[in-house]
Amino acid sequence: MPLTADNPFPGRLHQARQMRGLSLRELAVKTGDAVSYAALSKYEHGRMSPSSTVLIALADALGQSPDFFFRPFRLALTDVRFRKKSRLGATDERAFLEQARNYFERYREIEELVGDVRTFHAPFGKSAVRTAGDAEKLATQLRDKWKLGADPLPNVQQLLEDHGIKVFELLTEDRQFDGLKAETEAGPVVVLASWLNGNLPRKRMTEIHELAHIVLPIADGISEAEEEKLCMRFAGAFLLPEQAFRDAFGVHRNHLGIGELVGLKQTFGASIMAIMRRAEQLGLITSTVFEKFCLFANQHHWRSNGEPGDSSYSQPEGCGRFRLLVLRAVAEEMISASSGAEFLGIDLHALRKEMREIIG
Repeated sequence: MPLTADNPFPGRLHQARQMRGLSLRELAVKTGDAVSYAALSKYEHGRMSPSSTVLIALADALGQSPDFFFRPFRLALTDVRFRKKSRLGATDERAFLEQARNYFERYREIEELVGDVRTFHAPFGKSAVRTAGDAEKLATQLRDKWKLGADPLPNVQQLLEDHGIKVFELLTEDRQFDGLKAETEAGPVVVLASWLNGNLPRKRMTEIHELAHIVLPIADGISEAEEEKLCMRFAGAFLLPEQAFRDAFGVHRNHLGIGELVGLKQTFGASIMAIMRRAEQLGLITSTVFEKFCLFANQHHWRSNGEPGDSSYSQPEGCGRFRLLVLRAVAEEMISASSGAEFLGIDLHALRKEMREIIG
């Protein structure tokens, strides 16, 4: 597929089609057969250019503005790591990646336009992580570097964005996907499934797990399965710092009530499963107690039906920095209202209403 800076149309058409999960034949049908399969193939391979009528038909069918197809490409996603890659179909995987790529391109564009670019700085040197102890140590070090103390984390997504890691909440109810991390020319990025907003403790752990993949310098020779364990250990230590957790949980526990565990969930914004796993890691419960807990959770179908207190954690968990940058650009007349609406993927009326509410 020929793609040049002078002619981004073939690549943008291909991207827009993949974002919608459509084959060439399905797109032809979606245009009401206004554009044939053969013509679409030629457009994507750069062998033919569309007329204005065809362009409008494609824009309508793909839910994009005509300008989208001529926007130069700015970013590529590399070193992509899905948390549940093996359970996603290839079409969905491509669609999610292209939606993310489009979002992060616009994010970088608006950052540069406003003059507020956040840069990620890798927090650790080349010291290799090999053991759970290594991961635990670096979780503590990162809390120190980012001046977080030992208190529960109030808003993980905002924390990531404050430190130059861009986050995209992808609109999906597909439970086969919860998150991924990737690298771009503008720094690391994280994608989260929007359905996680219905379970904020799980969302927070997913965010920190992806952070672990970004910051941990994993030693050579470590298998993917072992790397996942190291990232899980880092995430647990970062979300549930040892001393604060010991103080709240107590030592040498043999019996715990559901109400107490829900209270700890509300305090730390972590799932009961994560709390109990952390307690076992720190020797606050025995492996036998943890195994009994896992059996109890399985018997009550917590993994499929949810844990007690899932809806009780209600602290803000989001950022919306991209949205605020767009609104700032519109308010300062750096871009038009119609451009702002296109950036945010909303109609012009909705954006004007939002601006009125902000400006008064």
